[in-house]
Amino acid sequence: MGTVTTTPSEEARSIFTELGYTVSGSGCELRAERKWRVVRVTAADEATELPESGELRCFVAWMDAAHDLRDRLIDAKPDYDWAVIGVDSTGEYDVLHPSLGPSLLV
Repeated sequence: MGTVTTTPSEEARSIFTELGYTVSGSGCELRAERKWRVVRVTAADEATELPESGELRCFVAWMDAAHDLRDRLIDAKPDYDWAVIGVDSTGEYDVLHPSLGPSLLV
């Protein structure tokens, strides 16, 4: 991967803001709200511990770690709805969901 000038947390905030969410929080844990929907957003890497509970969760990771994170979540079978956003060094991203291929998060 090329030189990265932002963090996964900054990328997460930017993506959710562009999608029309109000984003609050700091560090690796953010809260994104839009209409009735509240999404807990975690800036993640290979060492991130998976939360045991929640409702809607999104994990944002660099693309090279996103597929492994998705596989970990599939294996863990958490009791919450989740998606992983894989971001590349240019800011482009893919959304990885347990039952779908890459898609856009709306």
